Formats: sequence, C-alpha cells, structure tokens
Amino acid sequence: MENNKINLYGDELYTAMRNRVAVAPLTERDPTITLEDAYHVSLRMLERRLADGERVIGKKIGVTSKAVQNMLNVHQPDFGYLTDAMVFSSGEAMPISELLIQPKAEGEIAFILKKDLVGPGITNADVLAATECVIPCFEVVDSRISDWKIRIQDTVADNASCGFFVLGDQAVSPRKVDLVTCGMVVEKNGSIISTGAGAAALGSPVNCVAWLANTLGRFGISLKAGEVILSGSLVPLEPVKAGDFMRVDIGGVGGASVRFT
Repeated sequence: MENNKINLYGDELYTAMRNRVAVAPLTERDPTITLEDAYHVSLRMLERRLADGERVIGKKIGVTSKAVQNMLNVHQPDFGYLTDAMVFSSGEAMPISELLIQPKAEGEIAFILKKDLVGPGITNADVLAATECVIPCFEVVDSRISDWKIRIQDTVADNASCGFFVLGDQAVSPRKVDLVTCGMVVEKNGSIISTGAGAAALGSPVNCVAWLANTLGRFGISLKAGEVILSGSLVPLEPVKAGDFMRVDIGGVGGASVRFT
C-alpha cells in the first residue's frame, strides 16, 4: 500500500477516535489491505497520538481467547501500543461516555517487565525471567470501526482496538502463581458475569507474551524494561456504559475495579 493511503487511513482512525465518530471498515472499502499494511496504518495513528504529547508505556496482545475470537470473528492474535493517556488506577472513575465510542471490558493479567525481551527466539522461561510482577487488569477496548464489524486488518489498523486499561493495586511475582490454572471471576454491578482461567489465553498468558516478543522481534521491535504488557483476555468481552461498576479477581494475584462515567 502506498504511503499516502496509509497516512490517509491512519489519520482517519485518529480523527474518529478524537471525535468519537466511527468509520466504515477499511476492509470493505479496500479489500486488498494486508496485515502488514494494517500495522503501518496503526503506526500512523500512533504517530498522531505521540504528536499530541502521549508516550508509549507498553503493548497489548489482543484476540487471544476463543471466547473473544468467536465474538469478533477474528481468529488470530494481534497487538497494539499502550500510551500514558490510556492507564487508570483501580477504583478510579473512567469517563467512557466522554472519550470512547462503543466500549467493552475484559479481564486480563498485566505483566510489568524488568528486562528487555528481544525476539525472535524468546521462550516462556525468558518471559518469566524478564517479568518483575503480574497485576490484575481490566482492559476497556473500543473500536473506531462501525458496529465492531471488524476483520483482523481492521482491528490491527485501529491499534488493536485499544481504549483504556486499569491496573490493580496488588502485584505478585509470576513465580508465585500458576498462570495456567489461576481462576478469574468478573463481576458487573454486583453480579458475577463470567469466569475464566489463565489457560484461556493461548494456553497461558506467558505464551502470549512470548508470542508478542517473537512477533515484534521480526520487525526489530523489542519489549522494554518497565513496560506494561497486557497479555490478553481470559473472559468474554462485556459491553459497558456510564453508571456500570466492574470488578475482577484473579486467584493468587489480586483484584481490580473500575467505575464507568
């Protein structure tokens, strides 16, 4: 794809995000768009955000669980960039009605790195050795594509449908919890709406981080010490609106909560 078209799509998605007006799927308008094209579009969108003063603080892995893949009809993982404008503390009010278009929340495990991970060739042991701690997390995804009518190229171009994320106030060493069998319980407005386990995300959240390090490594991009890595949802996506309250608890790790306004 030519650079002018990449910039056009990236600018369009950036404007859609800022104005809270969704656009038609890119794949409907340009069926020839490739996955590589889509990643270049996402970088243009990110470039616009960085020009606004935001800074990259991590990366996210998306579409890792079968529940989310089936919901979105997207059947392979993707990744996006996290900025400092996206992060909220546990219990903090999140103004989705002012800033997002069609938000959905999902429970995840966040990894905080203490060492760089430079793929390809990264193993699960490498991921654990490079991880300072894991933290309960809500990711609140949002699509700038109308009605979530996305193919993999659409969500990739849209920075993996990044919206906001919430980090819990507890952190544990990844060696002190079984990240495959740990259970997750998600509550919305006082009722349990979903449960999951670490194995829901490509067999283990650690597998997800290794996948990301190796995928990015092929493009010369590393995961850096100090970065937050969102490892992918363990439960189905849940639509949210102003007035909702959600909490996630992960066995052996802790919890996080968020109030939507």
